[in-house]
Amino acid sequence: MEITVMVALVITLALFFDFTNGFHDTANAMATPIATGAIKPKTAVALAAVLNLVGAFLSTEVAKTVSGGIIKEGSDGIQITPEIIFAGLMGAILWNMVTWLKGLPSSSSHALFGGLIGAAIAGIGIHSVNFESLMQKVILPAIFAPIIAGGVAYLCTRLAYALTSRHDPETGSKLTQKRGGFRTGQIFTSSLVALAHGTNDAQKTMGIITLVLISAGTQQAGSGPQFWVITACALAIAVGTYAGGWRIIRTMGSGLTDVKPAQGFAAESSTASAILASSHLGFALSTTQVASGSVIGSGLGRRGTSVRWGTAGKIALGWLFTLPAAGIVGALTAMLVKTGVVGVVIAAVAGTSAVVYMFVHSRKSHVGHHNAVEVEEAGQAVRFRKKKAIAVSRANDKPKGGL
Repeated sequence: MEITVMVALVITLALFFDFTNGFHDTANAMATPIATGAIKPKTAVALAAVLNLVGAFLSTEVAKTVSGGIIKEGSDGIQITPEIIFAGLMGAILWNMVTWLKGLPSSSSHALFGGLIGAAIAGIGIHSVNFESLMQKVILPAIFAPIIAGGVAYLCTRLAYALTSRHDPETGSKLTQKRGGFRTGQIFTSSLVALAHGTNDAQKTMGIITLVLISAGTQQAGSGPQFWVITACALAIAVGTYAGGWRIIRTMGSGLTDVKPAQGFAAESSTASAILASSHLGFALSTTQVASGSVIGSGLGRRGTSVRWGTAGKIALGWLFTLPAAGIVGALTAMLVKTGVVGVVIAAVAGTSAVVYMFVHSRKSHVGHHNAVEVEEAGQAVRFRKKKAIAVSRANDKPKGGL
Protein backbone atom coordinates (compact mmCIF):
# COMPACT_ATOMS: atom_id res chain seq x y z
CA MET A 1 0.00 0.00 0.00
CA GLU A 2 1.24 3.49 -0.83
CA ILE A 3 3.02 4.86 2.27
CA THR A 4 1.20 8.24 2.22
CA VAL A 5 -2.19 6.51 2.06
CA MET A 6 -1.29 4.25 4.99
CA VAL A 7 -0.03 7.18 7.06
CA ALA A 8 -3.23 9.12 6.37
CA LEU A 9 -5.29 6.07 7.37
CA VAL A 10 -3.40 5.65 10.63
CA ILE A 11 -3.69 9.36 11.51
CA THR A 12 -7.43 9.23 10.88
CA LEU A 13 -7.73 6.12 13.04
CA ALA A 14 -5.65 7.74 15.79
CA LEU A 15 -7.90 10.80 15.86
CA PHE A 16 -10.95 8.54 16.05
CA PHE A 17 -9.37 6.78 19.03
CA ASP A 18 -8.87 10.21 20.60
CA PHE A 19 -12.56 10.89 19.99
CA THR A 20 -13.55 7.62 21.71
CA ASN A 21 -11.22 8.48 24.57
CA GLY A 22 -13.18 11.69 25.01
CA PHE A 23 -16.58 10.08 25.49
CA HIS A 24 -15.17 7.01 27.27
CA ASP A 25 -13.12 8.70 29.99
CA THR A 26 -13.29 12.46 30.19
CA ALA A 27 -16.79 12.89 31.58
CA ASN A 28 -15.57 11.05 34.67
CA ALA A 29 -14.06 14.35 35.74
CA MET A 30 -17.57 15.67 36.25
CA ALA A 31 -19.05 12.61 38.00
CA THR A 32 -18.97 13.85 41.58
CA PRO A 33 -20.02 17.49 41.01
CA ILE A 34 -23.07 16.25 39.09
CA ALA A 35 -23.87 13.73 41.82
CA THR A 36 -23.76 16.47 44.47
CA GLY A 37 -25.64 19.02 42.36
CA ALA A 38 -22.70 21.40 42.13
CA ILE A 39 -23.02 21.73 38.36
CA LYS A 40 -25.66 20.88 35.75
CA PRO A 41 -24.93 17.97 33.34
CA LYS A 42 -25.03 20.03 30.14
CA THR A 43 -22.72 22.67 31.60
CA ALA A 44 -20.42 19.97 32.97
CA VAL A 45 -19.92 18.29 29.59
CA ALA A 46 -19.28 21.59 27.81
CA LEU A 47 -16.83 22.70 30.51
CA ALA A 48 -14.98 19.37 30.38
CA ALA A 49 -14.68 19.63 26.59
CA VAL A 50 -13.22 23.13 26.68
CA LEU A 51 -10.75 22.34 29.46
CA ASN A 52 -9.58 19.16 27.73
CA LEU A 53 -8.90 21.28 24.68
CA VAL A 54 -6.83 23.73 26.73
CA GLY A 55 -5.04 21.02 28.70
CA ALA A 56 -3.83 19.29 25.52
CA PHE A 57 -1.64 22.31 24.76
CA LEU A 58 0.04 22.50 28.18
CA SER A 59 2.44 19.54 27.99
CA THR A 60 4.00 17.07 25.54
CA GLU A 61 6.00 14.89 27.95
CA VAL A 62 3.54 11.99 27.79
CA ALA A 63 3.46 12.23 23.98
CA LYS A 64 7.25 11.83 23.93
CA THR A 65 6.96 8.76 26.16
CA VAL A 66 4.57 7.15 23.68
CA SER A 67 6.42 8.16 20.50
CA GLY A 68 9.95 7.41 21.67
CA GLY A 69 9.76 5.25 24.77
CA ILE A 70 7.43 2.24 24.61
CA ILE A 71 8.26 0.95 21.11
CA LYS A 72 11.83 1.22 19.85
CA GLU A 73 12.23 3.31 16.72
CA GLY A 74 14.87 5.24 14.83
CA SER A 75 18.26 4.27 13.39
CA ASP A 76 19.39 2.67 16.66
CA GLY A 77 16.18 0.76 17.25
CA ILE A 78 13.38 -1.03 15.46
CA GLN A 79 11.89 0.50 12.33
CA ILE A 80 8.23 0.19 13.24
CA THR A 81 5.85 0.49 10.32
CA PRO A 82 2.59 2.40 9.89
CA GLU A 83 0.86 -0.97 9.38
CA ILE A 84 1.87 -2.11 12.86
CA ILE A 85 0.63 1.14 14.39
CA PHE A 86 -2.63 0.70 12.45
CA ALA A 87 -3.04 -2.76 13.99
CA GLY A 88 -2.33 -1.43 17.49
CA LEU A 89 -4.92 1.32 17.14
CA MET A 90 -7.49 -1.14 15.90
CA GLY A 91 -7.00 -3.25 19.02
CA ALA A 92 -7.32 -0.18 21.27
CA ILE A 93 -10.45 1.17 19.57
CA LEU A 94 -12.32 -2.14 19.51
CA TRP A 95 -11.59 -2.80 23.18
CA ASN A 96 -12.57 0.78 24.03
CA MET A 97 -15.88 0.39 22.22
CA VAL A 98 -16.69 -2.99 23.77
CA THR A 99 -16.02 -1.81 27.32
CA TRP A 100 -17.93 1.43 26.75
CA LEU A 101 -20.92 -0.48 25.41
CA LYS A 102 -20.90 -3.06 28.22
CA GLY A 103 -19.97 -0.65 31.02
CA LEU A 104 -16.91 -2.70 31.98
CA PRO A 105 -14.20 -0.98 34.05
CA SER A 106 -11.29 -0.29 31.70
CA SER A 107 -8.66 2.24 30.73
CA SER A 108 -8.40 3.84 27.29
CA SER A 109 -4.72 4.43 27.97
CA HIS A 110 -3.96 0.80 28.73
CA ALA A 111 -6.06 -0.26 25.75
CA LEU A 112 -3.82 1.89 23.55
CA PHE A 113 -0.59 0.56 25.02
CA GLY A 114 -1.85 -3.02 24.96
CA GLY A 115 -2.91 -2.80 21.31
CA LEU A 116 0.37 -1.21 20.26
CA ILE A 117 2.55 -3.68 22.18
CA GLY A 118 0.58 -6.70 20.95
CA ALA A 119 0.83 -5.52 17.35
CA ALA A 120 4.57 -4.84 17.65
CA ILE A 121 5.29 -8.26 19.15
CA ALA A 122 3.22 -10.09 16.51
CA GLY A 123 4.43 -7.99 13.58
CA ILE A 124 8.08 -7.43 14.48
CA GLY A 125 9.08 -9.42 17.54
CA ILE A 126 9.26 -9.13 21.31
CA HIS A 127 12.58 -7.30 21.01
CA SER A 128 10.73 -4.29 19.56
CA VAL A 129 9.25 -3.39 22.96
CA ASN A 130 11.21 -1.26 25.43
CA PHE A 131 10.19 -3.12 28.58
CA GLU A 132 12.24 -0.87 30.87
CA SER A 133 10.36 2.21 29.71
CA LEU A 134 7.08 0.27 29.83
CA MET A 135 7.68 -0.65 33.46
CA GLN A 136 8.82 2.82 34.54
CA LYS A 137 6.33 4.94 32.60
CA VAL A 138 3.21 2.74 32.48
CA ILE A 139 3.12 -0.29 34.79
CA LEU A 140 4.46 1.25 38.01
CA PRO A 141 2.31 4.42 37.70
CA ALA A 142 -0.73 2.18 37.07
CA ILE A 143 -0.08 0.39 40.37
CA PHE A 144 0.90 3.26 42.63
CA ALA A 145 -0.99 6.29 41.27
CA PRO A 146 -4.52 5.06 42.23
CA ILE A 147 -3.27 3.96 45.66
CA ILE A 148 -1.57 7.29 46.35
CA ALA A 149 -4.55 9.28 45.04
CA GLY A 150 -6.92 7.19 47.15
CA GLY A 151 -4.81 7.70 50.26
CA VAL A 152 -4.65 11.45 49.72
CA ALA A 153 -8.42 11.60 49.12
CA TYR A 154 -9.03 9.61 52.32
CA LEU A 155 -6.90 12.00 54.40
CA CYS A 156 -8.42 15.08 52.76
CA THR A 157 -11.94 13.83 53.42
CA ARG A 158 -11.20 13.12 57.08
CA LEU A 159 -9.60 16.55 57.42
CA ALA A 160 -12.52 18.30 55.71
CA TYR A 161 -15.06 16.66 58.03
CA ALA A 162 -12.94 17.37 61.10
CA LEU A 163 -12.47 21.06 60.28
CA THR A 164 -16.16 21.66 59.55
CA SER A 165 -17.62 19.67 62.43
CA ARG A 166 -19.86 21.83 64.67
CA HIS A 167 -21.02 21.09 68.22
CA ASP A 168 -23.02 23.02 70.81
CA PRO A 169 -20.46 24.52 73.25
CA GLU A 170 -22.78 23.94 76.23
CA THR A 171 -24.28 20.52 75.62
CA GLY A 172 -21.68 19.15 73.25
CA SER A 173 -24.43 17.87 70.96
CA LYS A 174 -23.82 17.80 67.23
CA LEU A 175 -25.19 20.77 65.27
CA THR A 176 -26.25 20.97 61.63
CA GLN A 177 -23.13 20.77 59.50
CA LYS A 178 -22.71 23.55 56.94
CA ARG A 179 -20.49 22.24 54.14
CA GLY A 180 -22.17 23.96 51.19
CA GLY A 181 -18.91 25.75 50.38
CA PHE A 182 -17.44 22.46 49.21
CA ARG A 183 -20.15 22.23 46.56
CA THR A 184 -18.98 25.55 45.10
CA GLY A 185 -15.36 24.42 45.39
CA GLN A 186 -16.19 21.34 43.34
CA ILE A 187 -16.71 23.49 40.27
CA PHE A 188 -13.06 24.48 40.48
CA THR A 189 -11.66 21.06 41.39
CA SER A 190 -13.64 19.17 38.75
CA SER A 191 -12.51 21.70 36.17
CA LEU A 192 -8.94 21.09 37.25
CA VAL A 193 -9.44 17.35 36.72
CA ALA A 194 -10.73 17.95 33.18
CA LEU A 195 -7.76 20.20 32.48
CA ALA A 196 -5.36 17.58 33.86
CA HIS A 197 -7.02 14.89 31.73
CA GLY A 198 -6.15 16.89 28.62
CA THR A 199 -2.51 17.11 29.68
CA ASN A 200 -2.28 13.31 29.90
CA ASP A 201 -4.80 11.43 27.75
CA ALA A 202 -4.71 13.71 24.70
CA GLN A 203 -0.92 13.37 24.73
CA LYS A 204 -1.10 9.65 24.00
CA THR A 205 -2.72 10.16 20.62
CA MET A 206 -0.20 12.87 19.85
CA GLY A 207 2.53 10.36 20.57
CA ILE A 208 0.93 7.75 18.28
CA ILE A 209 0.67 10.19 15.35
CA THR A 210 4.25 11.34 15.96
CA LEU A 211 5.35 7.70 15.99
CA VAL A 212 3.72 6.99 12.62
CA LEU A 213 5.31 10.11 11.11
CA ILE A 214 8.70 8.93 12.37
CA SER A 215 8.12 5.43 11.05
CA ALA A 216 7.22 6.86 7.64
CA GLY A 217 10.42 8.92 7.57
CA THR A 218 8.65 12.29 7.52
CA GLN A 219 9.82 13.29 11.02
CA GLN A 220 13.12 12.88 12.85
CA ALA A 221 13.35 10.14 15.49
CA GLY A 222 13.28 11.44 19.06
CA SER A 223 11.43 14.66 18.19
CA GLY A 224 8.18 15.75 19.81
CA PRO A 225 4.73 16.29 18.28
CA GLN A 226 4.25 19.03 15.72
CA PHE A 227 1.83 21.89 16.36
CA TRP A 228 -0.77 20.63 13.88
CA VAL A 229 -0.72 17.24 15.63
CA ILE A 230 -1.29 18.89 19.02
CA THR A 231 -4.16 20.96 17.63
CA ALA A 232 -5.85 18.02 15.89
CA CYS A 233 -5.66 15.79 18.97
CA ALA A 234 -6.92 18.55 21.25
CA LEU A 235 -9.94 19.13 19.04
CA ALA A 236 -10.67 15.40 18.67
CA ILE A 237 -10.77 14.70 22.41
CA ALA A 238 -12.78 17.88 23.07
CA VAL A 239 -15.40 17.01 20.45
CA GLY A 240 -15.56 13.44 21.76
CA THR A 241 -16.14 14.70 25.28
CA TYR A 242 -19.05 16.89 24.27
CA ALA A 243 -20.62 14.65 21.63
CA GLY A 244 -20.37 11.29 23.37
CA GLY A 245 -20.25 12.14 27.04
CA TRP A 246 -24.03 12.20 27.39
CA ARG A 247 -24.31 8.43 27.57
CA ILE A 248 -22.05 8.49 30.60
CA ILE A 249 -23.34 11.69 32.17
CA ARG A 250 -26.98 10.51 32.06
CA THR A 251 -26.13 7.71 34.47
CA MET A 252 -24.71 10.14 37.02
CA GLY A 253 -28.11 11.08 38.43
CA SER A 254 -29.18 7.49 39.14
CA GLY A 255 -27.85 7.50 42.68
CA LEU A 256 -25.03 5.03 42.21
CA THR A 257 -22.79 7.00 44.55
CA ASP A 258 -23.72 8.62 47.84
CA VAL A 259 -21.17 11.38 47.41
CA LYS A 260 -21.23 14.45 49.63
CA PRO A 261 -19.66 17.78 48.56
CA ALA A 262 -16.73 17.43 50.98
CA GLN A 263 -15.94 13.99 49.57
CA GLY A 264 -16.22 15.16 45.98
CA PHE A 265 -13.95 18.11 46.66
CA ALA A 266 -11.33 15.83 48.23
CA ALA A 267 -11.54 13.21 45.46
CA GLU A 268 -11.22 15.73 42.65
CA SER A 269 -8.32 17.56 44.31
CA SER A 270 -6.30 14.35 44.75
CA THR A 271 -7.14 13.17 41.21
CA ALA A 272 -6.04 16.42 39.59
CA SER A 273 -2.83 16.55 41.63
CA ALA A 274 -1.86 12.99 40.68
CA ILE A 275 -2.58 13.46 36.98
CA LEU A 276 -0.78 16.80 36.70
CA ALA A 277 2.29 15.47 38.49
CA SER A 278 2.35 12.39 36.24
CA SER A 279 1.97 14.49 33.09
CA HIS A 280 4.92 16.65 34.16
CA LEU A 281 7.06 13.52 34.67
CA GLY A 282 5.92 11.91 31.42
CA PHE A 283 4.05 9.05 33.11
CA ALA A 284 1.32 7.71 30.81
CA LEU A 285 -1.09 6.62 33.52
CA SER A 286 -4.77 5.76 33.43
CA THR A 287 -6.74 8.81 34.51
CA THR A 288 -9.77 6.58 35.08
CA GLN A 289 -7.88 4.44 37.59
CA VAL A 290 -6.69 7.53 39.46
CA ALA A 291 -10.22 8.96 39.58
CA SER A 292 -11.62 5.63 40.77
CA GLY A 293 -8.99 5.35 43.50
CA SER A 294 -9.81 8.85 44.67
CA VAL A 295 -13.55 8.17 44.82
CA ILE A 296 -13.02 5.02 46.88
CA GLY A 297 -10.56 6.81 49.16
CA SER A 298 -12.90 9.72 49.76
CA GLY A 299 -15.76 7.32 50.44
CA LEU A 300 -13.75 5.48 53.08
CA GLY A 301 -12.81 8.80 54.62
CA ARG A 302 -16.42 9.39 55.59
CA ARG A 303 -17.68 7.73 58.75
CA GLY A 304 -19.99 4.72 58.57
CA THR A 305 -18.55 3.17 55.38
CA SER A 306 -17.26 -0.25 54.36
CA VAL A 307 -15.81 -1.71 51.17
CA ARG A 308 -17.84 -3.86 48.77
CA TRP A 309 -14.98 -6.17 47.93
CA GLY A 310 -16.92 -7.85 45.13
CA THR A 311 -17.30 -4.59 43.23
CA ALA A 312 -13.74 -3.56 44.02
CA GLY A 313 -12.57 -6.91 42.65
CA LYS A 314 -14.55 -6.33 39.44
CA ILE A 315 -12.81 -3.00 38.97
CA ALA A 316 -9.38 -4.57 39.55
CA LEU A 317 -10.08 -7.37 37.07
CA GLY A 318 -11.15 -4.82 34.47
CA TRP A 319 -7.89 -2.95 34.92
CA LEU A 320 -5.90 -6.19 34.82
CA PHE A 321 -7.38 -7.56 31.60
CA THR A 322 -7.50 -4.37 29.54
CA LEU A 323 -3.87 -4.31 28.44
CA PRO A 324 -3.60 -8.01 27.45
CA ALA A 325 -7.09 -8.09 25.85
CA ALA A 326 -6.32 -5.09 23.63
CA GLY A 327 -2.90 -6.64 22.96
CA ILE A 328 -4.50 -9.84 21.63
CA VAL A 329 -6.75 -7.88 19.25
CA GLY A 330 -3.76 -5.79 18.14
CA ALA A 331 -1.66 -8.92 17.55
CA LEU A 332 -4.38 -10.62 15.49
CA THR A 333 -4.81 -7.49 13.39
CA ALA A 334 -1.02 -7.25 12.89
CA MET A 335 -0.87 -10.81 11.58
CA LEU A 336 -3.67 -9.93 9.17
CA VAL A 337 -2.08 -6.74 7.83
CA LYS A 338 1.24 -8.56 7.32
CA THR A 339 -0.40 -10.39 4.42
CA GLY A 340 -0.45 -7.14 2.43
CA VAL A 341 -2.96 -4.65 1.06
CA VAL A 342 -5.80 -7.17 1.13
CA GLY A 343 -5.17 -7.81 4.83
CA VAL A 344 -5.22 -4.09 5.62
CA VAL A 345 -8.48 -3.64 3.72
CA ILE A 346 -10.10 -6.62 5.48
CA ALA A 347 -8.99 -5.31 8.90
CA ALA A 348 -10.25 -1.80 8.13
CA VAL A 349 -13.64 -3.02 6.88
CA ALA A 350 -14.08 -5.47 9.77
CA GLY A 351 -13.07 -2.88 12.37
CA THR A 352 -15.33 -0.19 10.90
CA SER A 353 -18.25 -2.60 10.76
CA ALA A 354 -17.74 -3.58 14.39
CA VAL A 355 -17.62 0.05 15.53
CA VAL A 356 -20.74 0.97 13.55
CA TYR A 357 -22.59 -2.05 14.94
CA MET A 358 -21.73 -1.08 18.52
CA PHE A 359 -22.82 2.52 17.96
CA VAL A 360 -26.15 1.37 16.50
CA HIS A 361 -26.62 -1.17 19.27
CA SER A 362 -25.94 1.47 21.94
CA ARG A 363 -28.86 3.53 20.60
CA LYS A 364 -31.22 0.64 21.20
CA SER A 365 -30.17 -0.05 24.78
CA HIS A 366 -31.32 1.97 27.76
CA VAL A 367 -28.64 4.04 29.47
CA GLY A 368 -28.63 2.99 33.09
CA HIS A 369 -26.81 0.92 35.71
CA HIS A 370 -25.89 -1.80 33.24
CA ASN A 371 -23.56 0.49 31.29
CA ALA A 372 -22.16 2.65 34.08
CA VAL A 373 -18.62 3.94 33.72
CA GLU A 374 -15.60 3.24 35.88
CA VAL A 375 -15.87 6.04 38.41
CA GLU A 376 -19.46 5.10 39.18
CA GLU A 377 -18.36 1.51 39.67
CA ALA A 378 -15.76 2.86 42.09
CA GLY A 379 -18.49 4.61 44.02
CA GLN A 380 -20.36 1.31 44.32
CA ALA A 381 -17.28 -0.23 45.91
CA VAL A 382 -17.99 1.77 49.07
CA ARG A 383 -21.05 0.95 51.19
CA PHE A 384 -22.62 3.69 53.31
CA ARG A 385 -24.54 2.67 56.40
CA LYS A 386 -27.90 4.32 56.90
CA LYS A 387 -28.22 6.92 59.64
CA LYS A 388 -30.68 4.73 61.54
CA ALA A 389 -28.25 1.82 61.52
CA ILE A 390 -25.45 4.08 62.76
CA ALA A 391 -27.65 5.40 65.58
CA VAL A 392 -28.56 1.87 66.67
CA SER A 393 -24.91 0.85 66.55
CA ARG A 394 -23.91 3.77 68.76
CA ALA A 395 -26.72 3.00 71.21
CA ASN A 396 -25.57 -0.60 71.48
CA ASP A 397 -22.01 0.55 72.13
CA LYS A 398 -23.07 2.64 75.18
CA PRO A 399 -22.49 0.97 78.58
CA LYS A 400 -25.75 -0.20 80.15
CA GLY A 401 -26.17 0.58 83.82
CA GLY A 402 -27.68 -1.95 86.24
CA LEU A 403 -29.93 -1.64 89.30
